[in-house]
Amino acid sequence: MERWLNRIAVVTGASSGIGAACCKDLVSKGMIVVGLARREDRLKEFKEELPAEQASRFHYYKCDVSDEEQVKATFVTIEKELGGVDVLVNNAGIGRHTSITQEGNSADLRAVIDTNLFGTVWCIREVFLSLQRRHIDDGHVLIINSIAGHRIPIMRGYNINMYASSKYGLTALTEVLRQEFHVKGTKTKITSISPGATNTEMIDPKIVAALKTEFPMLRAEDVADAVSYCISTPPNVQIHELMIQPVGQML
Repeated sequence: MERWLNRIAVVTGASSGIGAACCKDLVSKGMIVVGLARREDRLKEFKEELPAEQASRFHYYKCDVSDEEQVKATFVTIEKELGGVDVLVNNAGIGRHTSITQEGNSADLRAVIDTNLFGTVWCIREVFLSLQRRHIDDGHVLIINSIAGHRIPIMRGYNINMYASSKYGLTALTEVLRQEFHVKGTKTKITSISPGATNTEMIDPKIVAALKTEFPMLRAEDVADAVSYCISTPPNVQIHELMIQPVGQML
């Protein structure tokens, strides 16, 4: 991690769960970390809880990644005030309790795709363009994907609808961007990290209780550890896909 000391990482969906855990881990390891989320009050609370030296290296901005114009404006501000982004952790993601064939659910279905898929695209595009403008060749883009981006879990009483569709899209996006980065002659890395069930706000306790069986889960910190592992690899090593499951997961 020494080469990342005082370099800038942006983490989306930073107000809770995996995003907050990534912020905490990266800032503790000497990076300047920028947290993006819709809930600015949670970001403020997070900064106040950090040790003073780490808090001085944590910055935050309110940003809804599903809004392309907000994303563009936010990254312009980051580059102007902090000098640009070297590492991007695309973590922002949502799910909706609906089914694809349910009437009147267009807004919910669009929200999932706009946040999980397009939000990731908007952020990666802005960071890559910034790396190019600054002639930075060793950036790293990470996508917090999901086991649901590789296989569809069957959970009685719960429909995974557009969530899995968006995550499968991220799996394809990772390879498309790997090829783009190579064709453009850069050594910028891209990594998809696919956790299994993780104990965050995304998991509805009512659903877990309804399963009436053991439901092992990862901690958000487990995923943050994986992020640090991936960016700490030597320049010639790219972790393309890292799948993580809690021991005993049966989905």
